[in-house]
Amino acid sequence: MEIGFHIPDFGAHFRLNNILINTIKSNPEYFHDGLTVKSVFGTFPGSVWNGGRYLGGSAEMRSINDIIKVFNDKGIPLRFTFTNPVLKKEHLGDSYCNQILRAANNGLNEVIVMSPILEEYIRENYPKFPITSSTCKQIEDIDGVNAELKKDYKYVVLDYNWNNKFDMLEKISPEDREKCEILVNACCIPHCPRRGEHYRHIGEKHIAAWNYEKTNITKKPFEAPDFECQYMNRSIYDITGLETFISPEDIISKYVPMGFKHFKIEGRTFDDINLLETYVYFMTKQEHRDVARFKMLEQLTKSIKYFVK
Repeated sequence: MEIGFHIPDFGAHFRLNNILINTIKSNPEYFHDGLTVKSVFGTFPGSVWNGGRYLGGSAEMRSINDIIKVFNDKGIPLRFTFTNPVLKKEHLGDSYCNQILRAANNGLNEVIVMSPILEEYIRENYPKFPITSSTCKQIEDIDGVNAELKKDYKYVVLDYNWNNKFDMLEKISPEDREKCEILVNACCIPHCPRRGEHYRHIGEKHIAAWNYEKTNITKKPFEAPDFECQYMNRSIYDITGLETFISPEDIISKYVPMGFKHFKIEGRTFDDINLLETYVYFMTKQEHRDVARFKMLEQLTKSIKYFVK
């Protein structure tokens, strides 16, 4: 049995994800058999190409290179969430995003895309990067899903509304199921009518911040109205009743036997405690949850104390 998880975020949750990966290696008995971390997805602050979640600020290239090296030395790719849906050609030449891709251009790291113009630009200029099709495309037609799976993508992250619709998932060919990535802990309500609008708002906010940086002589912090959504950052225990929720038991007993091996955990904007509990819930065997949680929480607390000094 093979269960691959794609986890958030290599920058915001750098310490926690390091602890998780090291614990899987040192204490594999805590975790489900065959479980591995396949990638860590996210972005560095201030990337105008970023989508899905807003992340302002900036990062120095030294820190970027260090983070890339830490995860790549463990054999784990970074997957850049370059899924801004409202990009224009003028944004393709952004020096910061291009610097990030050049730094990570080693054949191991990956990119998640939504915008056709950015996908074309990356394929032409950075052909070493495997590309994943984003769930932000919201493909809710099974013929559309199957067509997407036939394209040149490493993975296709399915819309979360396909979760638990096994009669429809059976219509995906067995050879294509290994290319599917399934979001197990979607915080959104099923068929959220504001989801596309939210993605566009986040993309436009990144572009507004990008423009602000170029024109702001006084260097005052960027401020913009946020998108009000009461469902973001809910804990694992807030969403177990949703029809789109996938339990770890269902992953093992239903999805993996069908040939689905790749599972995404969202949580780029979670706090570390929320995300740690999510990892424990999905990844650990029930009889080892308490000790696994305690050991990782203990290490996280020590690492925070170290960084604060």
